[in-house]
Amino acid sequence: MTNGYALPIQRLIKEFGRLPGIGEKTATRLATFVLRDSKEDARRLAQSILEVKEKITLCSRCYNLAEGDLCGICGDSRRDGDKICVVEEPDVLISIEESGCFHGTYHVLHGTLSPLDGIGPEQLHLQQLADRVDQGDISEIIIATNPSVQGEATALLITKMMKGKGITVSRIAMGVPVGGDLKYTDRMTLAKSMEFRRGMESS
Repeated sequence: MTNGYALPIQRLIKEFGRLPGIGEKTATRLATFVLRDSKEDARRLAQSILEVKEKITLCSRCYNLAEGDLCGICGDSRRDGDKICVVEEPDVLISIEESGCFHGTYHVLHGTLSPLDGIGPEQLHLQQLADRVDQGDISEIIIATNPSVQGEATALLITKMMKGKGITVSRIAMGVPVGGDLKYTDRMTLAKSMEFRRGMESS
């Protein structure tokens, strides 16, 4: 499809096509958009990409994306430092932050256990989590991995790792979303809804 384009455009289409969720048609539209855009706008885009690669690292404490040694959350003294929410990826952390429901700190694993893909405990930041618990005054670990086979296996391993450390280990509740219709809800979600049911106050 891209053979009719000049080589620089073909190369740009190929690079856009490497992005997740971007097919050849979308990559072609993006490339032609960049071609029509001003040279200054293209320069800003290229500079932003380089800046991210050059300046963004992993927080030395929680492994969130950071511009310095510590991310903005770990560097905020107002956060509740004795609670750690464990997430799979930085984008999950962002979603929780946007909800405004959690004011503690985080620990980003950068994946979940997946032996078939060669991802074991050594490939995740699990030992660093255990070190944080051993070194600090941590009262609770909140496990917020996805309700997948890999996420559940990772949550189980974290629970085992924290055994005997004298802290509370909790799992985020999972179940029917607000506004959902039970008759259209899948069996696993319904099962989790029953498992994580809560009491109701009666007058």
